[in-house]
Amino acid sequence: MGSRRTTTTLGSLVTASFSAVVIFSGTVAADDGSPGSGLGGKVVDKAPEGVKVTTLLPERITVDNSSKKTRITATVKNGGTKSSDDLKLLIVGFDGLKVTHVPGCSAIPEKDLPAGSNSGFSCAVGRLAAGASRSYAVDATYDLGKEGKICLPVQTDDGRKTYWQQGPVPFGTTNPSPNAPATPLLLGTDNKPVTPGDELPRTGPGSDVLPLGAAAAALIAAGAAGVWWSGRRPRQGQARQR
Repeated sequence: MGSRRTTTTLGSLVTASFSAVVIFSGTVAADDGSPGSGLGGKVVDKAPEGVKVTTLLPERITVDNSSKKTRITATVKNGGTKSSDDLKLLIVGFDGLKVTHVPGCSAIPEKDLPAGSNSGFSCAVGRLAAGASRSYAVDATYDLGKEGKICLPVQTDDGRKTYWQQGPVPFGTTNPSPNAPATPLLLGTDNKPVTPGDELPRTGPGSDVLPLGAAAAALIAAGAAGVWWSGRRPRQGQARQR
């Protein structure tokens, strides 16, 4: 995962190559109400008996071709029969997908981001009762000239255990629409970046056409498993994440 230092609340990060895709729907609009999906999610550390933590991402979103902006709803849920302990949700962007703001959550300092990621926020979820869920409105940008991924690990408040992690999972499209106002993206689809000769809409008077071409793909390898966080560090440094 490189040499970057992660904080205690993030825990240790182990990266495997992962292919990414993103499909955004709408002009700086929230996801279009499509069903939530736990695609790409997996249990990492065993949760207490009766607690079943999962996350959901919309199956369909949209990216505005001019501003590159989109909005994604990230949901954490306890589908078990007992209340959880205090939890936190990490929302991390990779490659063409960059998380810019999550209301009520704290930005992860650049020096503490997992290697290979470009942005991240830490959200204090607290305790989740049995059957309860909590959703977060994630503002993000997406560069259609690249692939893009998002990752949602759910950890204990001290970062020592990761009960669940979704992703890094791709949003993408195999049929980019560089000259349309917006491009729809689908969860779990490898993004096909716009190719040389295509043009994205200009963002303002005198602005240059965005550079296009094949995306740099240092972390991408077809069929790879993704990135999994497993926090097993001491408590020192926890305050920086809250």
